[in-house]
Amino acid sequence: MVTKAKKRALAKKPKKTRPTLAIPALKSDSSDFVPLEGGSGGKIPQLSEPPATATVLYVGRIPHGFYEDEMEGFFKQFGKIKRIRIARNRKTGRSKHYGFIEFENPEVAKVVADEIHGYLLFEHQLQIKPIPPERVHPKLWRGMNLRFKQRNWTEIERWRHNRERTVEQHQHLVEHILRRDGRCRKRIAAAGIDYEFPDFVGRKRPVPKKIRFDLD
Repeated sequence: MVTKAKKRALAKKPKKTRPTLAIPALKSDSSDFVPLEGGSGGKIPQLSEPPATATVLYVGRIPHGFYEDEMEGFFKQFGKIKRIRIARNRKTGRSKHYGFIEFENPEVAKVVADEIHGYLLFEHQLQIKPIPPERVHPKLWRGMNLRFKQRNWTEIERWRHNRERTVEQHQHLVEHILRRDGRCRKRIAAAGIDYEFPDFVGRKRPVPKKIRFDLD
């Protein structure tokens, strides 16, 4: 006799099962990422860094007192230096707090740019960036070995003012003064100021009166 439990088990329908996708076996070599369903894993290509070619470095935020001799003494510990130049003011000779340095070996320049960038020196963080060879200006190193000489600009301007001029140069100077005088008069009139002052041409200086002393 068939029991009731067996009848209930036979009456139940079998459950539907989902078809499983067959994932192919991985290759013997190791993959760098997990493969997707239905696909095989592959290796990520290794990107190689381009070779260093820049030998010239831009050095920014140079502190006061850290000049050519001090820079050479500091950077020569990394490699041989070819040239150093600090940008200076033409009139005063003071440093503009940036400069350039050139190494013989481009790999040394790359190490300096990577390791010394942001280095704290006398409360200044050095800013070092490599300059590609095609962007180096041909006049970058002009006058790097010239020492600055302080000029007496007062004497130079005095000589320019008092030098002898030709008739044409004197006429050009007078015309420039007249144009400037005309612009000044127009600005005064536009401001609504009623002010009269003598002209430049034909103006005569007042002659001081002679003082007589009556001697008894």
